[in-house]
Amino acid sequence: MTTQPHHVDHELVQAAAHVARTRCRGDNHTMAAAARARDGRVITAVNAYHFTGGPCAELVLIGTAAAQGAYELDTIVAVGDRDRGVVPPCGRCRQVLLDYFPAIGVIVGTDDQLRTVPVTELLPESYVWADHQLAD
Repeated sequence: MTTQPHHVDHELVQAAAHVARTRCRGDNHTMAAAARARDGRVITAVNAYHFTGGPCAELVLIGTAAAQGAYELDTIVAVGDRDRGVVPPCGRCRQVLLDYFPAIGVIVGTDDQLRTVPVTELLPESYVWADHQLAD
């Protein structure tokens, strides 16, 4: 089932692209992410690449947001260094985003084809962690 794309938050794309251009250097930091918190703040982060499976920019962003007291995120985007543009989240990030923020919008696509889609559209018929937790 495909839903209608939502408004694209171009400020987020620009924020992530700026961080990718100015903060991603070498092989350790190759992706930047930006998210819009429910209160309107824009939070940014970069990945921490490591051969053992360091966290993606989206996962670093979740921790950064929590450290800043932003526990509700509405929209997220990742942008690659070296002007690679918007990069869709990997499978692990899709699952984590779904578990933490089941209503989050994810900006995907290329250049003039950008669109915001619900994370559920990126991970159809998925396992939802919260649905399988025992009640207190």
